[in-house]
Formats: sequence, C-alpha cells, structure tokens
Amino acid sequence: MTTYAIGDVQGCHSELCQLLERLRFDPVRDRLILVGDLVNRGPQSLQVLRLVRSLGDRAVTVLGNHDLHLLAVAQRQEDVSPKDTFQDVMQAPDRAELLSWLGQCPLAWEDPDSGTLVVHAGIPPQWDRAQLLDLAAEAGAWIAGPEAGRFYAHMYGNKPDLWDDGLKGWDRIRFIVNSLTRMRYVTPAGRIDTKAKGAPGSQPKGLKPWFEVEGRRTAQDRVIFGHWSTLGRVSWQKGRVWGLDTGCVWGGKLTAMNVETGELMGCDCPQQRKPG
Repeated sequence: MTTYAIGDVQGCHSELCQLLERLRFDPVRDRLILVGDLVNRGPQSLQVLRLVRSLGDRAVTVLGNHDLHLLAVAQRQEDVSPKDTFQDVMQAPDRAELLSWLGQCPLAWEDPDSGTLVVHAGIPPQWDRAQLLDLAAEAGAWIAGPEAGRFYAHMYGNKPDLWDDGLKGWDRIRFIVNSLTRMRYVTPAGRIDTKAKGAPGSQPKGLKPWFEVEGRRTAQDRVIFGHWSTLGRVSWQKGRVWGLDTGCVWGGKLTAMNVETGELMGCDCPQQRKPG
C-alpha cells in the first residue's frame, strides 16, 4: 500500500485524473490524502467532488477555505459570485449528497500509519499536536452538525487574530477555522496576518511563515499542508514541513507526495486563473 498526499486541486479534475494515472493509483491498494480546496477557481469542481467521494475511505481530505466557502454559500442560499466557479456543484442533482459528504470532512487529520499531521493552511505556534486535533474536532463539529448555518453566519472575519485559551463562542471557533484554513504569516507571538500572501522574503517586517516561528509546539511533528501557492518550494524545516500547493490553477503544477518516502510527482496545469 502507498499513501499519496496531493496539493490543492481547486476544481482541476482533468489534472487530478492525469496525476492519478501517473501515480498508477490503485484504490484497492493505495490511499490518498488531499490537503483541501478541492473546489473553486478551476472549471470542474463538481467532477472533483464526485471523484474524491467515490473513493470512499481510500481518500481523506481536510477542509480548505474554498471548500468552506462553497458550503457557506449553499447553506445560506446565496447567489454564486462571478469570481467563484462552483456553479456546477450548486446545480447538480446530487448536490445535497456531495455537500453533506464535504461537510463531514475534518479540519485537521493525523495519518495513523506515519503520524503525519495534515491541515490546509497552518498550525498556530501555541498549539501542540493534541490541542490541534482537539480544537479541529471542536470546530468541525459545528460544520458537520445540524446547526451549521449558525457557524456560517459567523465564519467570515479576521478577528480575533491571536490565540488565547480563554477564547469563547464564535471568536474561538472563527480563530480555529482561520488558522487551519487561511493562515500563512504570523508574528513571533503567533498573531495571524491575513494580508501577506507572497513568497517568504516578500512579507512585511515582523512577520514569519507560521512554520518558522521559534518555539512552535509542533516543530518536531511532520506536517503536510497546502494553501500557499507562492512558497516557491515544497520541503521546509529539513523535510518536516511539506507545502504541496504548487499553483495548479495558476499555471503551475498539481503535486503528489509519497508520504512514506517523500518522493514527489506532478503534472503541469494550464493557467485557469490570473493572480490578483
């Protein structure tokens, strides 16, 4: 059995199929871990959801910010924005089944075989492994539960931007979700900045990539994440941190990693969207 982790697909179904063919992925024998953002920006969000869902327990995906945005738009019965490309999902006859399945996906996951932690965006430096998984489950219960609509009504926003164990209510849940699905740069104290998106070295003074903060409590854990297409390389922190978003929808690659060996394989992707 081989376990492959795959970066942000973002509605690029053709490229996902091409990559699985190159991997010689066998759903009977192998497993997939997807780092979130299955949908949006690319042209085939519906087909991506159908494919990943069809793999059953042979595929695990953590939720990304675009996945949550789709769920929020559907739950709140809003019109799809012109910049979003998941209208195919909204109009699908199996929409309810697909969205129900997507909403059950976790915000963070621990691979039981390798112990690797998987999140879409990042992990606050104040959290250790156990706290990460506990808090992800706490917020995930709102997304998967019968009162998800209350969560989506409070999901959007950038505050609070610093963790405190005493956070309560929607501030607490929003911080958890923002950390796991939107974070890139933080201050040395762990305060999240949601504006800087460029490669390390381009950020304003006083900010660091979340995985380079001194004293980070998951520094000894192996972590796989996505969300950050401008990183410029995949492996950081001597191979303990792997960022697999290599800009599929922006004309980069869709990248897969053999979780056991660290071997990388990718396929080129035509540019579906322009940055900005």
